[in-house]
Amino acid sequence: MVVISELRGGRALESLYSDIHTSEGAKRQQQRFCGPIVALTFNFFVAVGIILVNKVVMGKVGFNFPIALSLIHYVTSWFLMAAFKALSLLPASPPSKTTPFSSLFVLGAVMAFATGLANISLQYNSVGFYQMAKIAVTPTIVFAEFMFFSKKVCLQKVISLAFASVGVAIATVTDLEFNFFGACVALAWIVPSATNKILWSNLQQTGNWTALALMWKTSPITIFFFMVLMPLLDPPGVLSFNWNGNNVAAIIVSALFGFLLQWSGALALGATSATSHVVSGQFKTCVIMLGGFLLFNSDPGIVSICGAVVALCGMSFYTYLSLRSLKESTMAAKSLFPKQNSTSPSKLKAANGEAEDNKGAVNMV
Repeated sequence: MVVISELRGGRALESLYSDIHTSEGAKRQQQRFCGPIVALTFNFFVAVGIILVNKVVMGKVGFNFPIALSLIHYVTSWFLMAAFKALSLLPASPPSKTTPFSSLFVLGAVMAFATGLANISLQYNSVGFYQMAKIAVTPTIVFAEFMFFSKKVCLQKVISLAFASVGVAIATVTDLEFNFFGACVALAWIVPSATNKILWSNLQQTGNWTALALMWKTSPITIFFFMVLMPLLDPPGVLSFNWNGNNVAAIIVSALFGFLLQWSGALALGATSATSHVVSGQFKTCVIMLGGFLLFNSDPGIVSICGAVVALCGMSFYTYLSLRSLKESTMAAKSLFPKQNSTSPSKLKAANGEAEDNKGAVNMV
């Protein structure tokens, strides 16, 4: 029995290794191991982790160069993916003819601008105003997907999104400060942010792109635009920063979390939708606020707490509706292939023998 289980485990690993060398197989494996709940949970914990790490980097370490830090994140991600590729562990990309280079170029450029403008918005705006700008991304995504992809949102989801947005607005209104330049930057950030999420989600869901494969193709483009934006948006002095061992170690840890954040965000966009990813971002904000109130005795005020609770209720209901519709669509897709679904391993074994059954099981993975 031990030998049989080891053989089956070895064949499963061999099948998994061979699958990532085709775009269809790699996409299938990503969908198999990383569903919506897994992807959103992974993204949530990584996002909270990088907030804590970046507080150390920008606070204790004093590395106040947000664009340069983002550039380091993406360069580190690219080197890690290059190592995966050298070890033949990087999932295969679809044929170049299936996705025009212009789409990949736009995605890489939009990602750089979305990240850069977000950092500037945080620099010139209060956290409350920044969160208010993030709320505007949700209707922008819904409107854009309806106009360009004919995607419609049911009334129940619209109501839940409205509750979530109002709740976030109430939770952050106490920290609302207006700065004209910061407001212009925040408004300019909304469109690239929405476009970035829509493109990431659409390319993965309509093609055979996996998160890592798409990151591998777009990272050099994003790095190039970060290099252009860094001298324009960052304060001077990055080269004269105290690059000692402790500071470099903290920045490297931040870069590793940056890779995980980019990967988990791409997985979440591929498994859910652009709107769901924005809602999950607002969910993180409310959880962090309530966590600080419950665990660290922070006092955001009763108005902010009530707003966060309302937002969490709206987000939870939206998540429930999204998962229910995903389950219904999956069941509908399975019903189109009743003969394939009714085929059981025992029938295959009776028809073809144990050896053929094992071979078939490997090919079906």
